[in-house]
Amino acid sequence: MDQRRPDAAPTARLGALATLPVFFRLTGKPVLLAGGGDGAAWKAELLAATGAQVRVFAAEPGEKMRTAADEIANVEIIPRGWAASDMQGCALAIGDVESDDEAQRFRDAAHGAGVPVNVVDRPAFCDFQFGSIVERSPVVIGISTDGAAPVFGQEIRARIETILPQGLREWAKAAKAWRPSVMARHLDFRARRRFWERFTRRAMEQADVAPSEGDLTELLASIDTDATSAPTRGSVVLVGAGPGDPDLLTVKAVRALQSADVVLYDDLVSPRTVNAARREATRIAVGKRGYKPSCTQEDITALIVSLALEGKRVVRLKGGDPMIFGRAGEEIAGVLAAGIPLEIVPGVTAAAGAAASLGLSLTERETARRVQFITAHARNGRLPDDLAWAALTDPRATTVVYMGVKTLPLLVDRLLAEGLDPQTPAIVVERATWPDERRITGTILELPEKVAEAHPAGPCLVLIGAALGGIRLPLDRPRS
Repeated sequence: MDQRRPDAAPTARLGALATLPVFFRLTGKPVLLAGGGDGAAWKAELLAATGAQVRVFAAEPGEKMRTAADEIANVEIIPRGWAASDMQGCALAIGDVESDDEAQRFRDAAHGAGVPVNVVDRPAFCDFQFGSIVERSPVVIGISTDGAAPVFGQEIRARIETILPQGLREWAKAAKAWRPSVMARHLDFRARRRFWERFTRRAMEQADVAPSEGDLTELLASIDTDATSAPTRGSVVLVGAGPGDPDLLTVKAVRALQSADVVLYDDLVSPRTVNAARREATRIAVGKRGYKPSCTQEDITALIVSLALEGKRVVRLKGGDPMIFGRAGEEIAGVLAAGIPLEIVPGVTAAAGAAASLGLSLTERETARRVQFITAHARNGRLPDDLAWAALTDPRATTVVYMGVKTLPLLVDRLLAEGLDPQTPAIVVERATWPDERRITGTILELPEKVAEAHPAGPCLVLIGAALGGIRLPLDRPRS
């Protein structure tokens, strides 16, 4: 017999757990709930949702509890206090009590009846706890902090909520309904595994489309395909990674990353953003770094296409928004020419990220009627000679220059020669929204010299215009 001490070390495969996460089936079982306040009313609704027969003992139930009992068939109010005999035959006992003395009596009575007990907001008297819940029933996710920080658990729940589409509820129901049909096929383990992998892939990719019997038929038929057949054609998603802060990823971008087989990412994408991909995904760096050895655009496009033709779901993760100076057009053309399904998920462009970080509106009513994005880096690496200089010197416009640091002296000389006021405010933002963001401010006349002294090495944006007259948010402000 293995006599383990209570303080014995956890197994090598699993770290120490503060509590055991379990899912308790309560359908049709009696549950005792002592208390009639608002907190108890929420517990009554939660327990009733599991199908439990909720018996509420409360001499003076509150309005929310009375409403719950009126509206929910399996919630019954018994208008008196609880007694130890009421515990007999209950699956659980939950007490919303007013003192430690009553909590002690409640726990002792429950234990005497062999019933697991929870006393609201008194962890020392609890056998189990209620965590935060993400509900896509029959998918239910419980989150516990062992009572240490409920707000922390709620924040984790909120983040999971943004990742999991509501439509997964229907796919989970379908999984439950279709399981007998899959088992009736008497498939071997590998074939069953392959079916559920394909089911899961489809559910995650098409979560907002309700499953049908046609999906079941198609998925079962796919299992019969000969293993030597040509692989199914995959798909490509162009995803905007935003300017750097991973919290600026869109919900749709996170979902794409969570369903990817392969992620091809730029040099400008933060590691935390790349790590939002599912653990099993292959990650390939394909950054194009100016004036340094790097992948060519032709190589990147060819790699995207070849991986998709192998049947992979490829996510091409591009800094900022892929449709703004991201050379997305070449990748789109290559993917469509190969007949591969393509989806584009826009991202927060670097200009929007920098403006938010600075606390500056790019379209102040009195100073800027227009925002214009340009690149100061032509195919040959020089300042483009076909820019619309009249538009760029318009005092009522805000100009955002991408890839403009190397050619900044030439750009400024030309702007001044074309009539731009030398006192026009200008800002260079290096690594906008990153923890190590840096700002170089001045007039357009001063900016080239200040930038030369600062030697910026990260991705930079140049912002020019009267609307940039005063930064409203400090660099060292707390970030959420």
